[in-house]
Amino acid sequence: MAQKAQHAILRFAKHKAGPAGALEAHHERTKEQYASNPDIDTSRSKDNFHIIRPTQKYRREIDSRIKAAGCRTRKDSTMFVDTLITASPEFFTSRSKKEIQAYFTEAVAFMEQKVGRGNIFSAVVHMDEKTPHLHLCFTPITEDGRLSAKEILGNRAQLSQWQDEFHAHMKKAFPVLKRGESALVTKRKHIPTWLFKQSVDLTRQQQAIEKAVSEIGVLNAGKKRDEILEMVGPYFSRLEKHLGQMKKYQATIDYLTQENEGLQKQVNSEKSRQKQMEVLTLKKENEQLRRFVQRIPPEIRQALKEQQQGQRRGKDRQR
Repeated sequence: MAQKAQHAILRFAKHKAGPAGALEAHHERTKEQYASNPDIDTSRSKDNFHIIRPTQKYRREIDSRIKAAGCRTRKDSTMFVDTLITASPEFFTSRSKKEIQAYFTEAVAFMEQKVGRGNIFSAVVHMDEKTPHLHLCFTPITEDGRLSAKEILGNRAQLSQWQDEFHAHMKKAFPVLKRGESALVTKRKHIPTWLFKQSVDLTRQQQAIEKAVSEIGVLNAGKKRDEILEMVGPYFSRLEKHLGQMKKYQATIDYLTQENEGLQKQVNSEKSRQKQMEVLTLKKENEQLRRFVQRIPPEIRQALKEQQQGQRRGKDRQR
């Protein structure tokens, strides 16, 4: 059996300043639990390591660099870029931690050449998920002191050139690597596996709640209503969070949906077609989840609203 090709992987996600705190909590593993990402094994988090360690909070790192450079900013300015660097899972098979460290150290050296060491404020390797990967965050400040992600990352053609250069750099140290398809388009974020899993889990719970709602009758209305409230309360909290997370990937979902509509007219790999079908399923499931919220009886929704307000008042009193 032929061995699978091993690729070096590089992706960018542009951000305003707002998400800095949430990304810091994820990258730096400052939380005790990560319910939104079941792939994280916290018992292995001790094996994570920094190549560049932040000296202060992400937001302060960003603000201090932009202030020091004297950059002008706008409301829609990209304040920092989160770079994901990894490789095909097969690449890491049987490699020692020292070899894995060498791979990511080489990747950081490439990024230092491209964006400047002074712009990078964190580079941390996660060993506690399925595939080792590096999160490298930098402020997109040009050599002449302007804040411009557009100039540093470039357009689609320039992003493809980034991939070419990254592959060439990494292949010198790791000749086994092959050049993969260019998927480096910052407007299309990579949809994480946990989001698909989360959607499936919520859809299963939805079916259980719908069954309970359908069983409400005159004789058992009070009992069933309380039972449903117990189910729906935590569920709605998770659902609301999930739909909020989905918004971050809407551009990708829309792009892949359009791509799927013209599938027969394009030359696509089997892997691309599979990804498109997965995204179509994800989109369909989430449309069903939104419609499901509207089908919950008004009295249940009102009771849930009152329950949540009571919980909030209780928390305020505790403070």
